[in-house]
Amino acid sequence: MKQANKTIVYIMVSGIVWMLVVSLLIMNNYKSKSLIQENTWNETIDQQAESPSDSIDVSNEEDQADGGVETNTEELGETATQLLEPSVEADLPSLAKAFADYFPIGAAIEPSHTSGLKAELLKKHVNMLVAENVMKPDAIQPTEGNFTWGNADQLVAFAKQNGMEVRFHTLVWHSQVGAWFFKDSEGKPMIDETDLAKREVNKKLLLKRLDTHVRTIVGRYKDDIKSWDVVNEVIEPADPDGIRASDWYKISGTAYIETAFRAAREAGGLDAKLYINDYGTDNPAKRDRLYELIKEMLGKGVPIDGVGHQTHIGIYGPDIADIIESMQKYSELGLDNLVTELDMSIYAWNDRRDYGAEIPDEVIKLQANRYRELFEAFKANKDLLKGVVFWGIADDHTWLSSFPMKRTEAPLLFDQQLHAKPAFWAIVDPSRQPE
Repeated sequence: MKQANKTIVYIMVSGIVWMLVVSLLIMNNYKSKSLIQENTWNETIDQQAESPSDSIDVSNEEDQADGGVETNTEELGETATQLLEPSVEADLPSLAKAFADYFPIGAAIEPSHTSGLKAELLKKHVNMLVAENVMKPDAIQPTEGNFTWGNADQLVAFAKQNGMEVRFHTLVWHSQVGAWFFKDSEGKPMIDETDLAKREVNKKLLLKRLDTHVRTIVGRYKDDIKSWDVVNEVIEPADPDGIRASDWYKISGTAYIETAFRAAREAGGLDAKLYINDYGTDNPAKRDRLYELIKEMLGKGVPIDGVGHQTHIGIYGPDIADIIESMQKYSELGLDNLVTELDMSIYAWNDRRDYGAEIPDEVIKLQANRYRELFEAFKANKDLLKGVVFWGIADDHTWLSSFPMKRTEAPLLFDQQLHAKPAFWAIVDPSRQPE
């Protein structure tokens, strides 16, 4: 009986020892594999850190929650993809150089874009700048006689330092304009006045204020800026006479348009290029009403040099042929054409969905193909076109992110990490456009 017990104990101890040995071998093998994986991951990070087109920071995954990273997940893995941070891809061809034989390429910016990565992206890819907001009426003259130049001067200085042209946007607009313009000498709203004699006095006061506003600004920048959006968005086919029923129009009729252009010419000289700027110029009703207005103004000797086509379009419309047809129509009047605010929404008009961080591949591809078709048409009609200005430079900053609702948008050629999208390659070199 004692011998049997000894045998059982021996077997149990042997089993325990064997299990320990096997466990140690498994743990050692696991550590070896883990070390190999860790070394492989570190090598991937090191390679990316040395690459001119990408950089990775493994310490901050949350910053990538807004999405939009485009890279090869088979090479880097999903985790590495999520960790890509904004960078300027040095190995890309320059947009401005790619279209040097056709027309200048521009972008709308804010003062904060004149430093950091955004500034480097702009310096590489564009040769024309326009202020997105800081040259609008309320930013330049928020109260009567109080001209604030700091932000506008900053943009002009940045452009001069980097050999870029500057466009001015905008001298006159119904939005983003100080309410003081439309108050009478007693501080009352001019629009409420019913006495005809007093209304005439108010009209003269309004036009005098406008004349001063335009002459002061153009006089300051005439040596640095040659391209001017003089009046912005004055056509609205649904309003009486097809002219936007703004306070400008209700108080002065079309006299404010005449006043602004004449003052800009006199202050800026013959070298200044003066544009009337609007959206939806591809729409026949709007196009034709704008054509009639310009023809009427030219008949009065109003110095209009060209039409600015905002070109806020989408991946589903309008027809590119309509965009070009509009330019051809204005060209018949001897006018220049300029694409002033180009972007391409990834949603259809009145579509209120939100793709979120994961924009479908087919949407990005559709956008790329449409950009390619648009720029092929632009190049084919380069004699009509004096420049193409994007309303922004990358998807991390676009007005469409909050219009008509807050959502993910991706209307430009560079994504939220400032990296080239398929749309970039579609217009620069379609043979390199990723499938």
